[in-house]
Amino acid sequence: MKITISKENYLKAIAEAESEDEPVIAATLARWLNVSAPAVTMAIRRLTRDDLIRVGKQGNIRLTPAGREITNRLLVRHQLIERMLTEVFGMEWYKVHDEAEQLEHAVSAEFESKLIEKLGTGEACPHGNSVTRDTPADRRKRGWRTLNELEASPHPLVVASVFERDRRLLEFLHHLDIRPGVTVTLVARNYDDTLTLRVGCRMVQIGKPAAEKVWVEPKP
Repeated sequence: MKITISKENYLKAIAEAESEDEPVIAATLARWLNVSAPAVTMAIRRLTRDDLIRVGKQGNIRLTPAGREITNRLLVRHQLIERMLTEVFGMEWYKVHDEAEQLEHAVSAEFESKLIEKLGTGEACPHGNSVTRDTPADRRKRGWRTLNELEASPHPLVVASVFERDRRLLEFLHHLDIRPGVTVTLVARNYDDTLTLRVGCRMVQIGKPAAEKVWVEPKP
């Protein structure tokens, strides 16, 4: 069985959609990968034929053990590349996801071993996300909440992670100095559904769509 770049992209999209608690159906993959419905249909047929996914009666898609194994390897490589680009080469954190999307398919097992030797494992990526499956329910058990779920309070918060598949969102957050590890304070929930945050010495505004993609935890 040949594992193509296209197959890897579909398998990773399934795992990432699971981590966002989205129903994994054909329409979800079309939206996540920005491809047509017929293209998704053909890909599902190939992945099912190769025993990498199962499709339920309601159209829900899940990874088989073989599909999960391939996906986990790809997610590890993606995260290692992101960390290499930021920690070794100093690339800006909001740029590395797109670069890793391209490079992850070309990494050999030997180079992956070198990256692990250099960087270690177990660390979150530059966007604060874990390489393992980490659903919203898992995050809430750890005490994390999205900015949009919180009320104004003088108690400081630490940005734990952000959604990394949206480059425009990452650039917007970078402009506001909102990134993993930064301390913020939710000053006000405004009438227009925006939030006012104190970030360092700045007061910034963030709308609901972006606030829903930023996870925070209480500052110790």
